[in-house]
Amino acid sequence: MTVIDEIKNRSVPVDKAIDTLLPVKEPAGLYEASRHIVKAGGKRLRPAVLLAANEAVGGNTDAAVPAAVAVELMHTFTLVHDDIMDNDPVRRGLPAVHTIWGQAGGILAGDTLYSKAIEIITESDAEPKQLLKAANILVKTCVEVCEGQWLDIDFENRDSVSKEEYLEMIEKKTAVLFGAAAQIGAVIGNADEKTGQALYDFGRLTGLGFQIYDDVLDLTMSSDVLGKRQGSDIVEGKRTLLMIHALEHGAKPKAFGKGDATPEEIQEAIDVLTKSGSLDYVKNLAVSYVEEGKSKLDILPDSKAKQVLSDIADYMLYRNF
Repeated sequence: MTVIDEIKNRSVPVDKAIDTLLPVKEPAGLYEASRHIVKAGGKRLRPAVLLAANEAVGGNTDAAVPAAVAVELMHTFTLVHDDIMDNDPVRRGLPAVHTIWGQAGGILAGDTLYSKAIEIITESDAEPKQLLKAANILVKTCVEVCEGQWLDIDFENRDSVSKEEYLEMIEKKTAVLFGAAAQIGAVIGNADEKTGQALYDFGRLTGLGFQIYDDVLDLTMSSDVLGKRQGSDIVEGKRTLLMIHALEHGAKPKAFGKGDATPEEIQEAIDVLTKSGSLDYVKNLAVSYVEEGKSKLDILPDSKAKQVLSDIADYMLYRNF
């Protein structure tokens, strides 16, 4: 069975639970807007990490499904608000929430997803102590995600951003939610503190690799595959690690900060960033984080779930969307 199959298998109970735990009710428009991106699919990587981590520590994965749903809803909340802030019109191949229900509707849909995530995680079948800890991890992580998003916006108004600042931003904006997913899976499975921390570090480090590689995909994959505009980070002038490295080496694509770009200009950006060594630099750094993350799994006994976690980490680097 491939890692894609393993991820899909774990998404089945999550998708079923979403219909039960986030139904359309009155006011229908609010819940239709809230479910819009959730029901569009997505990779469901974070729920898969949570369920595999739960299984790896000997937990009951059926009991952890609500927590997996909660993590997916929290992730979707960040996407809905992120699209508003970036004014991105497309998400997962569909119109972004704010393009259908307006900016106010998008904000309310995101707020609803956040609130439902906190409510739903407490419906996991675990002891009150574990539920409280899991909810605390999720809330704390959301604060960090907001801090990361703030840094991301702040960087757009600055002439320079260092590698260290960028890594802090993506750790908070993206990586910590992967860490939280793995740790919550362990907590619901009643793992000890040391194991929970190791799994958090696994998720955080592989999440860093995921986001660094995601910046490569944003530029190199077509809009049809990405489900959003190709090269959006470049044309919006975002100082990703790709651009930080390129600018440090005197390379600046014509499309950078232009606001829009032709296919020819996107290809020129790929050529410039390849010649500057920036693409290879970023790819190699992503690999190093994922490998470090995988080493944290040594704390676990050998099992199929442990292998699945390792395979998911590798998938973060070798996916094409």
